[in-house]
Amino acid sequence: MHLNNILRTLLLSAFMSLHSGLSWSACPPHKFAQPDQIRIKGDSVMIVVHATSTFDSRISTKRGLDEAVRFAKNMRIPVIYLQDDSPEQFYFMEDCAPDYWVYSDGGEITFDVTPTHVYIAGGHLEICLSATLHDVLFQWAKRSPGHFTVTYLMDAIYSNGKIIDPSDPFYPDFARFRDIVTYGRPGGEHWPKLSLLETMGIIVKEEHELEYIKQILPRWDKTFPKSYRIEVQLNDSVKKVLRATPGWNPPTLLFQFVDSAINLSNPPASAGQ
Repeated sequence: MHLNNILRTLLLSAFMSLHSGLSWSACPPHKFAQPDQIRIKGDSVMIVVHATSTFDSRISTKRGLDEAVRFAKNMRIPVIYLQDDSPEQFYFMEDCAPDYWVYSDGGEITFDVTPTHVYIAGGHLEICLSATLHDVLFQWAKRSPGHFTVTYLMDAIYSNGKIIDPSDPFYPDFARFRDIVTYGRPGGEHWPKLSLLETMGIIVKEEHELEYIKQILPRWDKTFPKSYRIEVQLNDSVKKVLRATPGWNPPTLLFQFVDSAINLSNPPASAGQ
């Protein structure tokens, strides 16, 4: 049904991955910060989870990740890289100077996340990134009631699509795209992932995208009390309420899904343009 669009997306993704990979060099040796050494300034933080070709062997999220970190630094938002036991040379971020490098084997968070807004990038959507967000939400739920936001940068997050069911209307398009990008590659954790943005491009219809998003969210229903309103937003669309709460300004948890950090940036026009 959407095969032509899928093939165009695949070709563009392959080109960007190749182009990014040509200029990619591993970061030099660095020390990990201990949890009690981490002090996050401001109301926002960007957490980059396991940006490694060990898991994203297509390097499908490199461009999105680099743009995410560039956005954060331009906005003076602290950046934290989570790193596991994967070979360091497989980590593909361009910027090697985050505010902190933190060891995290499975995406777990052992430091205090004091900001109320977390930008999330890198990471396996269904595994390590999910673990990170569950830990963040667990911390937030214990704080005084307030307004919290998680922003998913979709072109900087990789996924194996395991939540997509054969009964889903977009499954044939997803399976076809997956079969193309995984052709001739080994299985296991080296199986190539799709970026979350690619997955959303396959789903296409907004009502189906919303249903998919509901399934990939961390278990806020097990964490946040019923006094919180829970909302989700896709780019600049109208916010959808997942759980309503009485009152005109109740404490709120917002899950915001953005195509790319490029969409959040508004750089001034170049001279002469």
